[in-house]
Amino acid sequence: MTNKFLTLSRRILSIFLSVALLSACTAPPNAPATPSSAGYERYRADDLTMQKEFNLFTDDLFREEISNSGISFHFTIADPASRGFDTVPLTLGDFSLDKMKNNFKDLMELKKKLTRFNPRKLTSDQRLTYQILYSYIDTELTSEGLELYSQPLTSTIGIQAQLPVLFAEYAFYSREDVDHYLSLLSTIDDYYAQIMEFEKKKSEAGLFMSDSAADHVLKSCEAYLIQPDHNFLAETFNSRIDALNDLTADEKAAYKEKNLKVLEEHFVPAYKNLIDGITALMGTGKNDKGLYWYPDGKEYFEYLVNSNTGTSYKSITSLKKAIEKQMNSDIKALGQITKEHPQTLDQLETYTFRYTKPEEILESLKTQITADFPELPPCNYTVKYVPEALESSLSPAFYLVPPLDRYEENTIYINGNPRFQNDDLYTTLAHEGYPGHLYQNVYFLSKKPSDIRSILSFSSYSEGWATYVEFYSYSLDNGLDPELGKLLAHNTAVTLGIYAYLDICINYEGWDKEQTGKYLSNFYKVENTDIVDTIYSSLVENPTNYMEYYVGYLEIMEMRNTAEKILKDQFNLKAFHTFLLDIGPAPFSVIQPEFRNWLAKELRNG
Repeated sequence: MTNKFLTLSRRILSIFLSVALLSACTAPPNAPATPSSAGYERYRADDLTMQKEFNLFTDDLFREEISNSGISFHFTIADPASRGFDTVPLTLGDFSLDKMKNNFKDLMELKKKLTRFNPRKLTSDQRLTYQILYSYIDTELTSEGLELYSQPLTSTIGIQAQLPVLFAEYAFYSREDVDHYLSLLSTIDDYYAQIMEFEKKKSEAGLFMSDSAADHVLKSCEAYLIQPDHNFLAETFNSRIDALNDLTADEKAAYKEKNLKVLEEHFVPAYKNLIDGITALMGTGKNDKGLYWYPDGKEYFEYLVNSNTGTSYKSITSLKKAIEKQMNSDIKALGQITKEHPQTLDQLETYTFRYTKPEEILESLKTQITADFPELPPCNYTVKYVPEALESSLSPAFYLVPPLDRYEENTIYINGNPRFQNDDLYTTLAHEGYPGHLYQNVYFLSKKPSDIRSILSFSSYSEGWATYVEFYSYSLDNGLDPELGKLLAHNTAVTLGIYAYLDICINYEGWDKEQTGKYLSNFYKVENTDIVDTIYSSLVENPTNYMEYYVGYLEIMEMRNTAEKILKDQFNLKAFHTFLLDIGPAPFSVIQPEFRNWLAKELRNG
């Protein structure tokens, strides 16, 4: 499998207020839907043997995968010894074209090993893991030959923007963690050199980013050219060192000096070299439009949609129609609200939420969601603010997924940049905290799933859930006029839907900036060319980023609407939410059959 950095949660920025892809994975052989009629499962001796072998298979896979990157390893397991690890990988990984090509050979071998198991002999949880792994492998194999279309460097979600934040949050549980941290940080210049070699190959193939996109990445890199003693990585390092009890004052001072030296000799040069490398390649990227305009761009977009959304739709055309349908539903609801409650329009510029401080908001959300969501085990959270030097290059807010053996400890970052001051912090923290990312991750990890499932990234499930509950939070007792809350929720959904819709139009159908501007002007009265430019460049530089959010929201809403329609008075919102949370991160092509089983069970029980 491709080694991926831990994904930081991202939120969209609503710029204005108005108002599957070619083939989902084929079903694996001998993989029936999970039985839903029996209240228990019965197995023969050979079944139990296969179940044990499957656990060994997934455990070995987990150990192999997290050993590819020291950052991923540390953010996945806080106590390596508890999982039988006696060594820690001191590398950021191998980001090379050869490695990517070899990954496909590994995936084919992994698929062979997986299909040796008969899903009928596995437990229901193992069967689900089997389906998820099979879908994941099949999807990733469709990108073979398209390796150079990968985009490791983008303005706010690229490796160069995310990696320093992960270093800033690298927890020090012991002296050994400090040594591992400094070793990893010392390799950042070599790692970025690998990325630049990859970018040179992209350039040679005519696939390098446009000058506009390069300018955005350069600005992101410049934010890290900070003198070591004023670098946020020095500040965060010092505070983590000071909190360790097993170091003397002299040892702490020595570590602080060593960190400054690493920042000076490796970290800052790494960003200088990135800047020099990107600058040297500027002018070689000839395409300033969407993926459609590259030789295999449409094919790569199909892969991205499948990989990043896991949609249950069989083609991009059918997915686009579903997006239009959901958008029309939200637009219709907007019209109904403004017609029946015209006063809500007068409140758009003056409304405020009852709570404005992060801790007050999170505690209010935690209390209010108990009626519609299952109970969480005890956990805690820390709210932090993005370092000022990074405010211009990072998202409005994000959540860091905790190690699977310390899921009780959670961190949410808020970006204090003035350009985000109009974002509603209440709904932002519903997205990042309760009942969003924090809640979903704590719930899932507290169920002690197979370790392999904790590292398989299905961002559309995670972001779709967080987006869905963000919209849900507008309906809570939050200080808003209830009708205004509904209006804001539907409007935000439409805004995000426009991004998802245009993503397809630009990257799959080849729309240029002029066509995009006409669409926004004709349908949403957006005449500001700066807004059009911002939307267009964002979708060109980050294909399917917004679709991860919207398609996940769309799939969840479709399941909920179906359940409400079929179950009628039997529908229970908490039961529906519990079903989605119990399934955990997975492609929607895998979730949908499980949903149908759940629905049938609810009907029988009613």
